[in-house]
Amino acid sequence: MKQSKKTLQSLQMTKKTEDIFQKTKSGTRQGLIKGWKGLLWLLKIIIPISFVTSLLVHFGVIYKLDFLLTPVMTWMSLPPSAALVLIVGLFTGPYGAVAALWAMPFSMEHMTLIAIFILIAHNLIQESIVQGNSGINVFFAAFFRLFMALAVTLVCAKIMGVNSDTGVTTGMGNFSRETQPFLTMVIFWGWGTFKLIIQIFCIIMPLMVGLELAKIFNLITYITKIISPFLSVMGLDRSTGMLWLTATIFGLAYGSAVIVEETQSNEYKKEDLTKLHLSIGVNHGVIEDPALFIPLGLPLLWLWVPRLIAAIIAAWMYHVFLSARRFYAKRADHKKLCNH
Repeated sequence: MKQSKKTLQSLQMTKKTEDIFQKTKSGTRQGLIKGWKGLLWLLKIIIPISFVTSLLVHFGVIYKLDFLLTPVMTWMSLPPSAALVLIVGLFTGPYGAVAALWAMPFSMEHMTLIAIFILIAHNLIQESIVQGNSGINVFFAAFFRLFMALAVTLVCAKIMGVNSDTGVTTGMGNFSRETQPFLTMVIFWGWGTFKLIIQIFCIIMPLMVGLELAKIFNLITYITKIISPFLSVMGLDRSTGMLWLTATIFGLAYGSAVIVEETQSNEYKKEDLTKLHLSIGVNHGVIEDPALFIPLGLPLLWLWVPRLIAAIIAAWMYHVFLSARRFYAKRADHKKLCNH
């Protein structure tokens, strides 16, 4: 009797082990397939946009766009020359902006304001397309981030007591606009793009596999439970927890394949997705992006806190807007019934 019971328990353990192995194998395979598809989709965005941006920089077109922001610089308490750095950041991302900041003479206060703006509104074309493919209008996403970057920078300037003439300038030298040979530019772009793709590949694949395994073993529920109190503070729905976590840690570019795949393969409420995108549009990549500005000596408080507060305000303002619209709609319907 005891022997048969032990045999039964042994068979159950073996079956459970085989079941876990099969689930792990299936989840890994599905994750790799989704990760590869996501990477191919992302390459269709990264390669043409990054190459066109490199051409704009190489032929000096991007430097002629600074007139678009120059009139706004005084309003933002920044010197006119800051317009160039902001334009570079808007098109090329934080890396280009940091390179410009190293070379151009700015005070510490001005560099801090520039960093705040760039951390919110950078790589605008590529990341807006990512958001556009995962639940929000692409033009609205870009406009909202640009608006929030202007607003948050202005508020921070007022809090810091900065004006366009504040502080002693620092910098490594003058920012050169001289172009390198076209072939050199293409090689530099190709190598940089290749390294970026490898980095994204190394992030996307394990992330997608991990996400699939978390789904199969029902870990998503536990993860969302852990972060749900913070999501509530952020004004977000708990169903968007994994999307928020991905964007917050990995950013919109590195996490794009996961974000797009998840939003297209799962049903989310439009309102919840909109709140999510308003939040992560302002506050994403909270580890790598701010870290780029640390070597410049900028205070960590201003690199992290303003974006976080702005993201919370954005989500809650949209929540208030939705509540007001529902209230108005109910009131209008009530009036119609009374009139009848």
